[in-house]
Amino acid sequence: MTLNSRRRASAKRALWAAMAVFLASPAIGDTITVFGAASLKLALSQIGAQWAQSSGHEIVFSFAGSSALARQIQQGAPADVFIPASQEWMDFVVASGDIRAPTRRDLLGNELVLIAPAPAGPPVVIGADFDLAGRLAGGKLAMALIDAVPAGIYGQQALKSLRHWDSVRDQIAQADSVTGALNFVATGEAALGIVYASDAKGIADVQVIGTFSPSSHDPITYPAAITQHSANPAALAFLEYLHSSDAAAIWQAAGFDVLK
Repeated sequence: MTLNSRRRASAKRALWAAMAVFLASPAIGDTITVFGAASLKLALSQIGAQWAQSSGHEIVFSFAGSSALARQIQQGAPADVFIPASQEWMDFVVASGDIRAPTRRDLLGNELVLIAPAPAGPPVVIGADFDLAGRLAGGKLAMALIDAVPAGIYGQQALKSLRHWDSVRDQIAQADSVTGALNFVATGEAALGIVYASDAKGIADVQVIGTFSPSSHDPITYPAAITQHSANPAALAFLEYLHSSDAAAIWQAAGFDVLK
């Protein structure tokens, strides 16, 4: 057995052990509430509808920036499942005791891209010699909140790594979520934007003009876990479904990398 195989087997044993404890808790109903990063909205809603139809359970979603959702969970919001767009915000609620740590698993990966209102011409190579300020031409660069929302944090890391930050920092238009940053570009309020590849996929009003090197920012990873207060066995069943082959087909079609 390879090291990765042993890790997967160990994670699965931990998950089933958590399930044994979880199933001993009293169920509170057939409806589960899922807090998910804004960038997951389309794909996760589709997966949720598919699971609800096959399982007979109901599912309710709340989508927003990962930081806002994490703080809501800490304040007692009735979420059963949490799926942020970074390890940092999952660590945040694990540290406060608001997550069932044995249920935590990495779910998805993503890429960071530069977008412009469509049509935008040929693609560019985003390196240290790319004239980002010149491409903006005095316009705004849309990003999610650089101090709180994962997409904004990754974007700032990339700009600093490639030595573009100082030349464009005064032109940044921040949005509460990566979806907000996408909308700034789609409506022409911003000349360029930094979003996830999955956000821009299939959006006619924007065009991906370049992809940031993964080495320019921290790995983009979406972990998923059950919250500490949840006593609904259906939540763990849904968490397992997120890793199923049926869900994987939707994740991949939406532009996410499925982590094994």
